[in-house]
Amino acid sequence: MIPADLRRLIRRMASENPTWGQERIADELLLKLGIRISPRSVRKYMPEPVSGRPRGDQRWSTFLRNHAQAIVACDFFVAVTATFIYVFVVMHHSSRRLLHFNVTKHPTADWTLQQLRQTFGPDDAFRFLLHDRDSIFSEGLDRSIAAFGLRVLKSPPRSPKANALCERLIGTIRRECLDWLIPLSEHHLRLPLKTWAVHYTDRAHIWD
Repeated sequence: MIPADLRRLIRRMASENPTWGQERIADELLLKLGIRISPRSVRKYMPEPVSGRPRGDQRWSTFLRNHAQAIVACDFFVAVTATFIYVFVVMHHSSRRLLHFNVTKHPTADWTLQQLRQTFGPDDAFRFLLHDRDSIFSEGLDRSIAAFGLRVLKSPPRSPKANALCERLIGTIRRECLDWLIPLSEHHLRLPLKTWAVHYTDRAHIWD
């Protein structure tokens, strides 16, 4: 029979360290307190998981906050003209900096890969690329992204809040730039976006 004090300690360790599983808790008890107990016994006294949240999992927001320095996010949005023109943006989570943008009438996986090649350099310390589940982000594109040394993070279906910083950037672009003009072509759209991007980057330096 496990003493009551040890049962309380197990519950407290599990509550204070939600990413720890039963094996990690058993290891910590052995290494730091010299208490030998099987992971199976630890499991009996761990609190029940919160409904809808797998045990040992970090919240999405917690993961993004903990790894912000290593995350870049990208997304497409549409600029409405006589036809549709797509704008592709790539941003750094921690600094909120706009790393790259471009526009096209015909977005494809190959075109998107070329934009990412222009974004990332050999000295970048990024580890994750966050994007949604748009069909443009095919399995082949994700394999090519992995070749850059990046792990792909796919936001859940129909969950724009999972890529909230990128969505906020898109909203800023619309309010401060695109809502004030009617672009007639890709070239016409690219020019004011370049000017706005310089202004936005200057502000990002101030935020740092």
